[in-house]
Amino acid sequence: MEVHAYMAQILNSNNCKAISVGGTSNHVHLLFILSRTNSLADIVRLIKSNSAKWINEHNGLLNQFCWQDGYGAFSVSQSQVQKVVDYIKNQETHHYKKSFMEEYKQLLDAHGIGYDEKYMWD
Repeated sequence: MEVHAYMAQILNSNNCKAISVGGTSNHVHLLFILSRTNSLADIVRLIKSNSAKWINEHNGLLNQFCWQDGYGAFSVSQSQVQKVVDYIKNQETHHYKKSFMEEYKQLLDAHGIGYDEKYMWD
């Protein structure tokens, strides 16, 4: 998708090396190396604001598209990078079996990360 390439460009132009960007119509995965001079929150804000503007301009949505407020961020060890790249590339096939919401909750549960579901999907 063009928007994924645009997001990679945003990352790269902000000294965050994009490794893989992909997803489906309801979510996106970004695998990148966070630069030492940027905070994660600042990079996510930058990607969300610029990509939402790009989506609205290129799809004629007249500012109807916006990202949800929250996001999930996880670190990945170097030994798992290729596995994550493959996972991102196969999102469409992967989510035929399990929805993104189901998978996300399972990931949080598996790692003991607490959450209140009423705030997860705003």
